Amino acid sequence: MELRQLRYFVAVAEELHFGRAAARLRIAGPSLSQQIKGLERDLGVRLFDRDRRSVAMTPSGRALLAQARTVLEQADELRRSATGLSATEPVQLGHVGWMPPDLAARASGVAQLHVDAWVMPSHVQAGRVADGSIDLAICGVQADDLAGHGLEARLIGADRLFAVSAGTETSAVQARDTAVLVDADTATWNSWNRYAEAFARDTGARLVRIDGGGITGRAFFDHVRRLRRPVVNSVKGRSAPVPPDLHRRTVVDPAPYWTWALVSRRDETRKAVLATVETLTRDVGGLGLDDEGAWLPAGDPFRTAGPAGPGPRPPSAGKEPPAATRYR
Repeated sequence: MELRQLRYFVAVAEELHFGRAAARLRIAGPSLSQQIKGLERDLGVRLFDRDRRSVAMTPSGRALLAQARTVLEQADELRRSATGLSATEPVQLGHVGWMPPDLAARASGVAQLHVDAWVMPSHVQAGRVADGSIDLAICGVQADDLAGHGLEARLIGADRLFAVSAGTETSAVQARDTAVLVDADTATWNSWNRYAEAFARDTGARLVRIDGGGITGRAFFDHVRRLRRPVVNSVKGRSAPVPPDLHRRTVVDPAPYWTWALVSRRDETRKAVLATVETLTRDVGGLGLDDEGAWLPAGDPFRTAGPAGPGPRPPSAGKEPPAATRYR
């Protein structure tokens, strides 16, 4: 049982409507339903009677609601006390280019957050956290990176990737009909190359090896024109305007997601760092990673592999490698 599950329970109890509760919590409806079922499983009681038209609390749910609110109030008070102790401590954070738009506002109450001016590749930022150069990093990582460096990761964001295509076609494109680029410059594109190779291997997309830095920018669009097939756009090029002779196309069957992790050291003890991690990742939700047809590479720390296919792991990952996503 987790505190966030209790928050979800209270929200559904107050709304008596899963859709409204999900909107209030800023998570997907299916994720909320799964979390409530998980809480019911952990507690051994049914909390709600629900059908297609209505939601009602069971006697067990009504009996536990007041206790759940008390636990959450105590947790909030504990967090406020810790915040007062840590708010004056500096925390150094590195990134790859993407950060939550309200990063500074969310962190302001718990620490003096200093965002490092050096924008570096994901594997470099993870290494800087490991060696103590910085305290936290927002980057893309895989489970073996976390295990090898003694790191933990919390899900902080996810991007659904799209394809760029020449011609006039704008309809969705099957993943197997796309191409994905891998750059010879592994010092810069190590994380993306690993992702692209896994995507091609899992979906049948065409893997195209290039050199000269054409993963993003004008050179990327030149590759799209040359290849004459939709090319998956890297996460670093997601916000670049597409030229008028090219078009964005949704990728389906499966839909590729790139996850952003907030990475910290596994043995971290500083209250300011721990409080920053908690406040930046609290109630992030599933971000679409649990949608049917969502794809993540097998090494992604927020994917689980099983009969039902890819899906999200719990919000924290990295304590053990697995057996085998955008911030809202």
